[in-house]
Amino acid sequence: KMLLVDMTADFDNKPDSLFFNDGQRRIDFVLVYEDETKMTHKRSNHKKQKRKRQVYESNLINNGLQLEATRSVLDEKTIFVKVHAPWEVLCTYAEVMHIKLPLQPNDLKTRESAFNWFTRFFSVDENIIKPEQEFFTAPFKREHLSNFYIQDKDAFFNPATRSRIVHFILSRVKYATKQNVKKFGINKLLDTGIYKAAFPLHDSSFGHPSTDPDCPSERYLLYREWAHPKNILKLQPLDFIRKYYGEKIGIYFAWLGFYTNMLIVAAVVGVGCFLYGFFMKDNCTWSQEVCDPNIGGNIIMCPQCDKVCTYWNLTITCESSKKLCIFDSFGTLVFAVFMGIWVTLFLEFWKRRQAELEYEWDTVEYLEQEEQIRPEYEAQCTHVVVNEITQQEEHVPYTACGKCVRITLCTSAVFFWILLIIASVIGIIVYRLSVFLVFSATLPRHINGTQAIRKYLTPQTATSVTASIISFIVIMVLNIVYEKVAILITDFELPRTQTEYENSLTTKMFLFQFVNYYSSCFYIAFFKGKFVGYPGNPVYWLGKYRNEECDPGGCLLELTTQLAIIVGGKAIWNNIQEVLLPWVKNLIGRYCADARSEKIVPRWEQDYHLQPIGKLGLFYEYLEMVIQFGFVTLFVASFPLAPLLALINNMLEIRLDAWKLTTQFRRMVPQKAQDIGAWQPIMQGIAILAVVTNAMIIAFTSDMIPRLVYYWSFSVPPYGSHSSYTMKGYINNTLSVFNISDFKNASKPFSPWFGNDTTCRYRDFRYPPGHQHQYEHNIYYWHVIAAKLAFIIVMEHVIYFVKFIISYIIPDVSQETKSKVKREKYLTQKILHENDLKVVKKTIGKIADKIIEGVDSTFRPKTE
Repeated sequence: KMLLVDMTADFDNKPDSLFFNDGQRRIDFVLVYEDETKMTHKRSNHKKQKRKRQVYESNLINNGLQLEATRSVLDEKTIFVKVHAPWEVLCTYAEVMHIKLPLQPNDLKTRESAFNWFTRFFSVDENIIKPEQEFFTAPFKREHLSNFYIQDKDAFFNPATRSRIVHFILSRVKYATKQNVKKFGINKLLDTGIYKAAFPLHDSSFGHPSTDPDCPSERYLLYREWAHPKNILKLQPLDFIRKYYGEKIGIYFAWLGFYTNMLIVAAVVGVGCFLYGFFMKDNCTWSQEVCDPNIGGNIIMCPQCDKVCTYWNLTITCESSKKLCIFDSFGTLVFAVFMGIWVTLFLEFWKRRQAELEYEWDTVEYLEQEEQIRPEYEAQCTHVVVNEITQQEEHVPYTACGKCVRITLCTSAVFFWILLIIASVIGIIVYRLSVFLVFSATLPRHINGTQAIRKYLTPQTATSVTASIISFIVIMVLNIVYEKVAILITDFELPRTQTEYENSLTTKMFLFQFVNYYSSCFYIAFFKGKFVGYPGNPVYWLGKYRNEECDPGGCLLELTTQLAIIVGGKAIWNNIQEVLLPWVKNLIGRYCADARSEKIVPRWEQDYHLQPIGKLGLFYEYLEMVIQFGFVTLFVASFPLAPLLALINNMLEIRLDAWKLTTQFRRMVPQKAQDIGAWQPIMQGIAILAVVTNAMIIAFTSDMIPRLVYYWSFSVPPYGSHSSYTMKGYINNTLSVFNISDFKNASKPFSPWFGNDTTCRYRDFRYPPGHQHQYEHNIYYWHVIAAKLAFIIVMEHVIYFVKFIISYIIPDVSQETKSKVKREKYLTQKILHENDLKVVKKTIGKIADKIIEGVDSTFRPKTE
């Protein structure tokens, strides 16, 4: 064992070397700290920090690791401690961690897919990135060492596995004891600043292959064949990604690629429905009536707010009604039903793909066997309880009562934050209501009757766009604050394993983000313009603000605008945050380093100047995609182009995430993952909710049902006057009449009435003035409500039934994967048990020989 903590080995001027100075021992991990003796401002805690670090490093050596320290080439203060795990240490901890390793090459023949000839055009060249050899594997055991497929001791544990084992040791080694409480783990040392960084090494530069002929230059290959923008249409080399970065990153890219491929079908159908609406918009009778100077031109609408709003002409909404015809068409209904079925197919086929990856990447029994308890949980284990299964005593961090208290406090904190967002949404609604008054009073005056501008910049549009932008800013600010709160809450909750920790944090963050991102869309879709009363008796928010009304064509176009702003804004914001920030930070870091020196810089120092991956790892990548998945499914009835935008974004997202990982970030510690965790049930929940939201958007937000009711019932006798089914007269029929003398003083407009008429029109189904039930809902209203409810029930039941049938027909695990799993289990048992039997027979044979040769006949075995 070599203790090289105080003295340092000089850099050997080999920039691509991944070994200690002896060229034999591989660097499995690098720790970085600042030398206190070289610091100009010495603080009192420097001695304490140095002592803790020395204790930690000597404990690492006691655990069998080998260390070598090298001073930085660019900065005298910085020291790099290189860590190497010898063969014995790797074998010991591979057994402790139940790591699966190769037994023998896989002898099962893979069935050729019918689509192989097609996918070959999009696959990575097999001469550049060779396909990984498949093996049957088993959890490693020292006593069965001879059974494992060891051709080369140095290559048996690949770099990713070596780094994982070393990180496991680093996370559990003690560095101090305070008041009988052990303090341990590299994470705490990093948090307190005793070490500046800890990371495994990239194997080469991303721009060129390593100068070492034995180095495979996997990072360079990944950049060239995966992360480079030229590969945007190529399939991803998933096995290679998993080999270099571990299963956790591998399964994220597998899921993202699968989701993107499935979006192609949704995007094609969505574009088809959009084009149908676009080409059919000229046949849109109700829009023609709005734009007709003899129909819409003669309809004067009632003011939409109190006092300051004026009477207005229906033809002002001509342009928006034309746009609405594109989105509010029969094609949208077809697309909403299709997306309800598409989302089920996506989730079911992903389960099958995930099962294949679980087998291929050896994570089938990972959670039961391999996953270790979090060091933070172990440190708090002070209470003794009896295990129900083993009937043995074990230590836990809290009693049953303590656990209840923790859960109650955590749940309360999460609900408090969700209520805080709902409060911010109400604030934005109040903003909309108060600003609508201002825009209504000022816009018509300042525009001086310029028809072109007035046509597009209506008070509703101005309010909607500004509110969407403010809503977006509020969302982003609350995001930043809540992330820190969610981590604090989850740390206090103290989950047992890393998977439980991540699932708990994921659920909390998603609940928050769900309310944060979708609340404004839910408000526009299901609340705006639904509870407004009528001009003579309007409904007020908080007793002060008059409720918003929709355009005469409904709120669907506004929902589409809101979605476009949030989805577009989110994509741009995320890409700036994800790509531009680390790139700028690295650029500044490189510029500062280059300004100081033209020296040759070793691999570990190059990696140190890259950005660290945050504690949450891939959490934000998943969150971004699942929020997008929500927009694509929940509100797709209002925006059929959403899947196309998502497809384009995802094709870029795969390459941007890959570029970011290979070029801008230090190498992540490879981690195991069996599946995509809590995101799977979250997506299933979204899929169920999506059916309800789309049915309700078509029923309550769009005008499809009132138009169908008019066409089939109210255009012909006994209610209508036309001889055949038609949409003519729809606008006149669906706008109720109001007598201006019935205005209350609080809402009477300041602007004088123009024309000879004594009535104005408003959007509702009510009896006209003079009727015995004046201003009460008419028969048309009750027909429409009945039709809307019937439509929701029928659409939901049909889609849910189809979803159930699809889920039942498609098995979660394919027959081929089941066969492979059974074959592997059989072979593993056969190889390991047969060898055990051979050893037993050999031993018994030797004992028997000795007994037979023995002089004392009393020890001879009895004959049966």
